[in-house]
Amino acid sequence: MAAIPGIAFSGSPGVVRKMLPGAKDRPDERYGEPMWPTAAGSTSATPASRHVPFEARGGELAARVWEALELPGSAMDYHFVLQTAVDRFWSERRSDPDGLRLVEDFARLDLQLMEAAPQAVSFDFEVSGGEATFVRVSSVPRLVSLLEREGAFGEALALARRLARFKQGEEAVARLSEKTRAFAAEAEGGPV
Repeated sequence: MAAIPGIAFSGSPGVVRKMLPGAKDRPDERYGEPMWPTAAGSTSATPASRHVPFEARGGELAARVWEALELPGSAMDYHFVLQTAVDRFWSERRSDPDGLRLVEDFARLDLQLMEAAPQAVSFDFEVSGGEATFVRVSSVPRLVSLLEREGAFGEALALARRLARFKQGEEAVARLSEKTRAFAAEAEGGPV
């Protein structure tokens, strides 16, 4: 993922890229579509998109996500790896509260990725009529919701504003703007 222009990602913590299976794989593009080597032949799925098993949870899930971000893949592959991890950690937050830190880390990375490579969250990034069509993202709204619940309205608002560029999060911007104004007025001793 660090190879994507414009992203501030220096690499996954504790991961030695060259030691990962698939890190050195390159696609065969002779037939128009890239085909990646596998033990059984080849596939159109990149090493990054194949690396995180569906059943992975907890520490294994975190390790596999960090590894996947070091493997060859597209911006869209990395987005789905990150978003799926956020969704899994979010759904298991009661049984694994430590996963909430990873919800934050992975959602922030996903937003950076979206900003650097908007095509990662667009089925049709080619601008038609002046507007790009973006897919609905769940990772960043989860983080906005988490920050709002913790009372970090300013931080949640800043993330929601960044997300609004992708035609989502506008309702959170309105709600959090009001909460931030009310909180500031209360702190100053004025009317709420």
